[in-house]
Amino acid sequence: MSEPPHIGIDPSKDHRLAALVEWLDGIDSVDGATLRPASDDASFRRYFRVQSGQAEQGSFIVMDAPPEQEDCRRFIRIAGYLEAMKLNVPRIVEANPEHGFLLITDLGSTQYLNKLHEDSAAAPAMYSDALRALSLLQTNGTAYQSSLPPYDEELLRFELSIFRDWLCETHLGLEFSEEDEGCWKDVCDLLVCNALNQPRVFVHRDYHSRNLMLTDLDNPGILDFQDALEGPLTYDLVSLLKDCYVRLPQQQVREWAFGFYAELDASIRQRVNEGLFVGYFDLMGVQRHLKAAGIFARLKHRDGKPGYMADVPWTLGYVVDLAPEYEELGWLVELINLRCIPALEGSS
Repeated sequence: MSEPPHIGIDPSKDHRLAALVEWLDGIDSVDGATLRPASDDASFRRYFRVQSGQAEQGSFIVMDAPPEQEDCRRFIRIAGYLEAMKLNVPRIVEANPEHGFLLITDLGSTQYLNKLHEDSAAAPAMYSDALRALSLLQTNGTAYQSSLPPYDEELLRFELSIFRDWLCETHLGLEFSEEDEGCWKDVCDLLVCNALNQPRVFVHRDYHSRNLMLTDLDNPGILDFQDALEGPLTYDLVSLLKDCYVRLPQQQVREWAFGFYAELDASIRQRVNEGLFVGYFDLMGVQRHLKAAGIFARLKHRDGKPGYMADVPWTLGYVVDLAPEYEELGWLVELINLRCIPALEGSS
């Protein structure tokens, strides 16, 4: 590179950064480029924006994915699937999967999250685009979903255990009585069965406002898809409409969810009527929000990233909202309202 990277990190003290800079030095398309931080991530990956010294080349993103923690080959493979589906995803420019380095095209710096906070009037058009892209993912994804790992019972139960282990026990110090243990098992059984009973589709698995980029053409740009699985019909829809970082009016959520249902293939609607779809959607959200709350606690305690803890009350609020409609969630809602939220208010 023509000058030291302006990233506030000394390459001499960061062997991966030094190796990444050396790798970029051998790529003609970024000759004379500078390097700057691009975004934070809740994983072990780091992203830098590479501003090319050649005006016609513009900017790129370079991903640093330590191979011992992240497998960037999955990113490459899933990116290929999504590009074949005509979705707007980063293209791979250069790859060094052995060292965990990828140079990819730049989808810009405007997250859905930021735009929605700045201009709520833009929401209808943005969500229309995101729902259209999700429909395309599920429709065209049928050609690829059998190549994905299954979102199976073992994984679903493990994800639920993250809430119990990391938020309830590690962060809040809550102890479950024998009765609590039985009630927790009943909740897990309910949520796992709900997920496994749904039609199977191509699942992005993190389809929300932090991973959707506002783009001038083919909006949205889609990121963070490397953990895609074959799984429940409503998973990505509830990730988008019951977002851990953006709160939409409940009536708007229902309206857009029903609109998405109406556009599903007739073969799915023949098996899943509207009422069943709503149940799938709501309970899928409970599974996802419990998992997310647990992951936020794990990020703080295991990975030294406490910033996500501020989103836990909001995330658990989605579960509480369902109490009037789902009697079977009574114990869980009581746990959240009477034990989790008060303990969160007193925690650091």
